[in-house]
Amino acid sequence: MTLHDQIQQVIDDEPVAIFMKGTPERPACGNSLRAIQALWNAGAPITAVDILPDPAIRAELSAISDWPTIPQVFVKGELIGGADITEELFASGELGRKLDEALGADREQVVKTVAMAATAA
Repeated sequence: MTLHDQIQQVIDDEPVAIFMKGTPERPACGNSLRAIQALWNAGAPITAVDILPDPAIRAELSAISDWPTIPQVFVKGELIGGADITEELFASGELGRKLDEALGADREQVVKTVAMAATAA
């Protein structure tokens, strides 16, 4: 499976995906931490991908999303934005409404990390 396919699969298959620097347990930048906190506080199930192990992940992700910065947050395959937008949506209550509409109010809140690399088979 190509790196493009791996990234697209996470975007398409995971209810909420965040491509970030670091992991939810160890964010490697303030923006990634802010986005994770907003998602968690909104009750989102979170699937995280650390873009730091392989620079090709960030390059391929940006080619797919046409969004240059990290983190990138997707809900049901739709890019909602980075840290600032995710925080604003949370503060206004819109993030919670978006999650309720896309995933239902009874969603299970879990956090998992998916590893990927350009050299993956």
